[in-house]
Amino acid sequence: MDSAKAAGVLATHGGQMRDYKAPFMMDAASLPIIAVPTTAGTGSEATKVTIITDSDSQEKMLCMGLAYLPVAAVVDYELTLSKPWRLTADTGIDAMCHAMEAYVSGKHNLFSDALALQSLSAIGSSLRTCCYKPHDHAARERMMLASTHAGMAFSNSSVTLIHGMSRPIGASYHVPHGLSNAMLAPAVTAFGISGATGRYADVARALEMCAAGVSDEDAAEGLVRELYALNTELEVPKLADWTGVDKTAFLASVPGMAAAALASGSPNNNPVVPRQDEIEALYTSIFAER
Repeated sequence: MDSAKAAGVLATHGGQMRDYKAPFMMDAASLPIIAVPTTAGTGSEATKVTIITDSDSQEKMLCMGLAYLPVAAVVDYELTLSKPWRLTADTGIDAMCHAMEAYVSGKHNLFSDALALQSLSAIGSSLRTCCYKPHDHAARERMMLASTHAGMAFSNSSVTLIHGMSRPIGASYHVPHGLSNAMLAPAVTAFGISGATGRYADVARALEMCAAGVSDEDAAEGLVRELYALNTELEVPKLADWTGVDKTAFLASVPGMAAAALASGSPNNNPVVPRQDEIEALYTSIFAER
């Protein structure tokens, strides 16, 4: 779907996609797009965002603007019934990150908050069911709508540090997008909690990842534990295992990935805005996880 969005811009305006990457905003009119999502994860059918890989640099470029916003979307959960287990899990976690990041983003607002919480609640009640009972129509429908609502939420409040750090991992090590979000989500969430404890607590409650009646602090800390537990349950590989590189080789790539993450602008929306050295430390600590 992202390539279709990009094709519409290039057909109308010419040039190369790298000419349009963030912080450039492509708000001029483009060819109309009718989006038909076939995964419950990206929410791209409801966003003014597209991700295109630069074939020369392998950078996963963030491109934004009204030109990428579809004029209509056909959101049919039956198109997801044949998704395999791994794709269901990874795209579902992607949608969860979209909703969570939209809710804790420094650009959050009443409109995005309502969509994000609605999405998180549906994901909490349906993601595992979709994985283990793939032909459960009710769960697939909830998950599909949750993905669209999450897309609408982050399109109106933006994503944060998880996505900022995820794209460079995808470019450098060809980690599928939802999978790289999952690898990052627990540690990056822990990093941001002090900046929005109450909001992370709301996320934990919406996902049913904390006990009823606990304090915001306990709920937020429980969210981190449950995100790690979810990764274990859904068999998310460790970053070091996926890349297959040794520590020295990975560390050599960290400064460039951290710089690319910052350049995307997404980390500036994080509840705790990171410095480059803090992003580098997060990459390093996540790589060391076992």
